[in-house]
Amino acid sequence: MDFNAIYKKRRDKAAAYMKEHNIKAAVFEDSEDRREPTLRYLTGHPSDGALILTDDGKSYLVAWDENLAKEKGHADEILPSEKFKRSYVTAAKEILGSAEKDNILCISSGTPFSQYSKYTKELTDWNICADENKVHDFVKECRAIKDEYEIQCTKKACSITDAMTSEIIDALKKGKIKSEIDVALFIERTLREQGAERTSFDTLAAGPERSFAIHAFPGYTQGPWGTKGLSILDFGVCYEGYASDCTITVAKDSSAEQQKLLDLVETAAAECRKLYIPGKKICEAVKKADEIFAQAGRKMPHGLGHGTGLEIHEEPFVSMRAAEGKKFQCGNIITLEPGLYDKELGGVRLENDVLITESGNEILTSSKIFRF
Repeated sequence: MDFNAIYKKRRDKAAAYMKEHNIKAAVFEDSEDRREPTLRYLTGHPSDGALILTDDGKSYLVAWDENLAKEKGHADEILPSEKFKRSYVTAAKEILGSAEKDNILCISSGTPFSQYSKYTKELTDWNICADENKVHDFVKECRAIKDEYEIQCTKKACSITDAMTSEIIDALKKGKIKSEIDVALFIERTLREQGAERTSFDTLAAGPERSFAIHAFPGYTQGPWGTKGLSILDFGVCYEGYASDCTITVAKDSSAEQQKLLDLVETAAAECRKLYIPGKKICEAVKKADEIFAQAGRKMPHGLGHGTGLEIHEEPFVSMRAAEGKKFQCGNIITLEPGLYDKELGGVRLENDVLITESGNEILTSSKIFRF
């Protein structure tokens, strides 16, 4: 795998956007107090640092951990932040130097005002821009369309997830998993044995007494899981930074009313998948789920799905908040996760990761509702 070429292609695309929009330079910061996975997207560096990119494609990776950056990072130059007194503002000032009148330096629109003030104070020759819909947002839009390497990493994350699901269900049948903490700690250990970096978010293991919540709080307890009633397990892993996200429901000795919830969610998942195709409006899939549940007098209290990637939640979002004209695009990796929740009956959610392809879609995980 030619990682230099992969990351250079992404940076060149950003630089071309910058040149087209008269942006001379941009800084992408990722720090402990303000995480920005775009740094990893453009360089491969998985830790704190800043990328300084110019409109001619020249790139400087200023890293807190120089050794790690030289092992994992890709840029024209890799420099230790110590050289700039651990200040990305100082690094930008020294690397970029003086500017001609009205030269624009873009920083993220999410930059705190205190950091923005430092840029304006130190880089006095530059027009500091932190507006929305500039290069940082452009790169986020690029991240919504996965390239071959990103798809490969996500598929690996999903295969690890599926393997763990199979082991969990097998252990449940054998009586080796009895509680929420049992299943959560199994995930924490096994994912690392399988080569994943970490969970892609805090595992949510909710037994019959807590599955009525969309996201149970706390994420897991010593309470029973997989016992009589409805239990939910929402988890995922990161492989080379890329996230999987799935939810299974375990239904044991369920009542007739609980069975209705299960059937409704399975129907919504099957019918909405048909609409996860390139060129189809996102809102149509959301409306289909709402229609199915409304016919049974039920309502889903959350969105139907969201993009995954270097972040567990990223564009595109499959909800009624999506713009009317927003469409599924080839290369999107998006969750499909219909769910229903009842204080007395418990909750049901079925979530799989879906790759939008030229011919339709491909389900990357094999989550389902397990009935015992």
